[in-house]
Amino acid sequence: MDGSDIGILIAIIALIFLSIFFSLAETSYSTANKVRLKTLEAQGKKRATRVLKILEKYDRVISTIIVGNNIVAIVASALGTIFFTSILNIDPALSVLIATIVITFLIVSFGEIIPKSIAKEHPEKIAMGIHPLVMLFYYILLPINMFFAVLKKLTTKIFKLKNEEKIDAEELKSYVDTAQKEGGITEDEGNLLRSAIEFDDLDTHDIMTPRVNVIAVSIEATKEEVSDKFFDHSYSRMPVYNGSIDAIVGIIHEKDFIRHKDDKNFSLKKIMSTPLNLPANMKISAALRLMQKAKKLLAVIVDEHGGTSGIVTMEDIIEEIVGEIYDEHDEIEELTKKIDDKTYVVEGTEKLDNFFENLEMELDDEIDSTTVGGFVIEMTEKFPIVGENFDYKNLNFEVIKATVKRVVRVKVTVKDEIQESEEEN
Repeated sequence: MDGSDIGILIAIIALIFLSIFFSLAETSYSTANKVRLKTLEAQGKKRATRVLKILEKYDRVISTIIVGNNIVAIVASALGTIFFTSILNIDPALSVLIATIVITFLIVSFGEIIPKSIAKEHPEKIAMGIHPLVMLFYYILLPINMFFAVLKKLTTKIFKLKNEEKIDAEELKSYVDTAQKEGGITEDEGNLLRSAIEFDDLDTHDIMTPRVNVIAVSIEATKEEVSDKFFDHSYSRMPVYNGSIDAIVGIIHEKDFIRHKDDKNFSLKKIMSTPLNLPANMKISAALRLMQKAKKLLAVIVDEHGGTSGIVTMEDIIEEIVGEIYDEHDEIEELTKKIDDKTYVVEGTEKLDNFFENLEMELDDEIDSTTVGGFVIEMTEKFPIVGENFDYKNLNFEVIKATVKRVVRVKVTVKDEIQESEEEN
């Protein structure tokens, strides 16, 4: 082995190190988490800021890395062929074969697999560490990058390709799941984030108190009747109706009532506030904004005919994100009572999703109901009487209390086998 062979060997080794660098750069800049980098930036890490700036022109940087890695692989293969032809003194075709096998092994194992595995484990740290070298090669290979940038624009125009980098709700929830599994956030934080992501999927109809459960007073009610309603139900606000609950004309606050109930000319009209009416199909995020703007903590949900569907409070909306809110005066109502391992007594007002989630079961997509009572009516296609029952999957629902217009309470029994519907048979 003469001096030229040693020089070629040193060049091959240097190229393998360059391959390691480009592989580290490709993986670290492709998988670096921008949120973590922004956190490091907030902690005063200047290189985190520089890496974030690089990621803003990610396409050009990744082109630099890929071009560099390909140049390294091609030059290494060529030098490998020259080196093995010189030192082995054998047939050139065999030298090319040996050089290809050896260089490919070295590049793939030491220049690709190992560094990429390492970079995947610590992308932000490595991205910040190699930042100066990345910028050096970025400017060295700038002419080639510009050529590929023009080529990309032409290709995009020819094939009319569109940039579709939008992140939908399901992707966001998958990020939350990943962060929770990796220990980045707690289970409670994960649940809160998922609730916030799903927040806009709900309509006011989904969370309202239905009209049959609305506690309201007539505009003609006496002071004693109003006082009894406040005392019996412990609400701070109540709707006021004129004639029927379909004609809600105001909202009365308990504090205003107490302040004015001893007035000589007491009248509900004088102390009630104008109600805020919202459609049943309005997204709760929009409802929240309107309630904030109007400074209302309670809104009336009206149907397409102008009748009252129910009421919704700001607390109802906030609870969709943070969960149930109780104060020291609230009585915690148990809507689902577990009798034994296979039997439950469920109030008709229990949310259907909550009930099935507690049973670790999934509802069919075609189910439209939001409460257990509504589900029973939907499945029986009528207002059932006490004693009526039906099977759904491996559950038996039996009505144990009902009125003419609603299901008050049902007994749910878990059966050993899933009952298939006639359609499925």
